[in-house]
Amino acid sequence: MREIGIIVPMLISFAVSVVMAPLLIPVLVKLKAGQTVRDDGPKTHLKKSGTPTMGGIVILVSVTVTSLLYADEYRKMIPVLFLTLGFGMIGFLDDFIKVILKRSMGLSPLQKLSLQILVTSLFAYYMVNMSGISLAMRIPFLKGQYIDFGILNVPLLFLVVIGTANGTNFTDGLDGLLGSVTVLTSTFFSVAAALLMTGISPITCSVAGALLGFLLFNVHPASVFMGDTGSLALGGFLSASAYMMQMPLYLPIVGLVYVIEVLSVIMQVLYFRISGGRRLLKMAPLHHHFELCGFSEVSIVAIFSVATAILCMLALFDL
Repeated sequence: MREIGIIVPMLISFAVSVVMAPLLIPVLVKLKAGQTVRDDGPKTHLKKSGTPTMGGIVILVSVTVTSLLYADEYRKMIPVLFLTLGFGMIGFLDDFIKVILKRSMGLSPLQKLSLQILVTSLFAYYMVNMSGISLAMRIPFLKGQYIDFGILNVPLLFLVVIGTANGTNFTDGLDGLLGSVTVLTSTFFSVAAALLMTGISPITCSVAGALLGFLLFNVHPASVFMGDTGSLALGGFLSASAYMMQMPLYLPIVGLVYVIEVLSVIMQVLYFRISGGRRLLKMAPLHHHFELCGFSEVSIVAIFSVATAILCMLALFDL
């Protein structure tokens, strides 16, 4: 029965995603919701200009529809859905301003951060006052051991949630990259949720199913991009799932790709300022550096996905 509980929501979400994507893509094309490609980016990306974005709507709808079917029985997944939709709506607003209203900047960094803090604050309030779940974190590879950071628990929650969302956002730069990596991390959390019986497995499985369906249209050459709508939503989903299972310390393991992508941007900026204009990488985030070193998009996606799969298996052995 546990296996059925994992497979069914995944199949439902996959079906919704596969049916919805071909219906949404022509609408996005008609609205001229096309991706704008940076002139200073890899030259191979120039041909992607005009490819419809905001495809993350498919992921959000698939996950929401599936989750609502299980909401009465699995109440604990509601805060995960809230943070997923909350960050997804921030991404949608940013995408809408950029590609529909044709304002290239979208939300300002301050506006985006303020909205992320607001949504995270509501999630933090729930976790502290209503969830009944401790903010103490399970320590990887130390069976049954937890660490409690005391007064730092809430600041750490903000750091983890917003940091993860920005990590997934930076990772979304190649056809199928973020989707492929997050299919694996969401599968890890699905197995963990089932093994630990945390009551959130329908939504973790629905995300995996939605991404599998979306990848049919997002792998190279992509017919649609997920945009900030999808990338920020996935960051919210991952961090909320981790906290509901007291597993934030597993995120840097299974989500090492997200961490490296963020660090590559930070290191590039810092080195540029310290060195007086020199660059540490040919281009940040890291996947663009590999592109400019001669790796194809497909190869980079494969390398990052294989690395994530190995890390997820390593983390699963611990469970």
